[in-house]
Amino acid sequence: MIKVADKARIEAAKLMKHDGYDPSVDFIRVGVKSGGCSGLSYELKFDKVSSESDKIFEDNGIKIAIDKKSFLYLVGTTLDYSGGLNGKGFVFINPNASRTCGCGESFSL
Repeated sequence: MIKVADKARIEAAKLMKHDGYDPSVDFIRVGVKSGGCSGLSYELKFDKVSSESDKIFEDNGIKIAIDKKSFLYLVGTTLDYSGGLNGKGFVFINPNASRTCGCGESFSL
C-alpha cells in the first residue's frame, strides 16, 4: 500500500480538478520504470481507467493505482509534496530504496 501525506492529498486534489479529473472517482497512477541516474525512476500521472493488473488503494481520500510489477518496488512508500526551495513537486519516500539520486526522482534497491 502507498500512503498519501496531507500535503500530497491537497495538491493532488487541486491538480486533478484543474486537469479535469474528479479526485473522488479518478486516481493517481504510480509506477516504476528503468532509467534515471540510480537505475529506476518513478512515474506519476492522473488516470480514469484501470486494468486487471492494477492494484487500487485509497489513502487520505486519494485513490492510487499501481501495476503489479511496480507494486513490488513501492510497498510501504509514502507520496508527499514539497514546495520548498529545493524544488516543487511530488516526493516518494520509499523505504525499499537502498540508494536515491540527489533530486529524489530515481532509486535503486
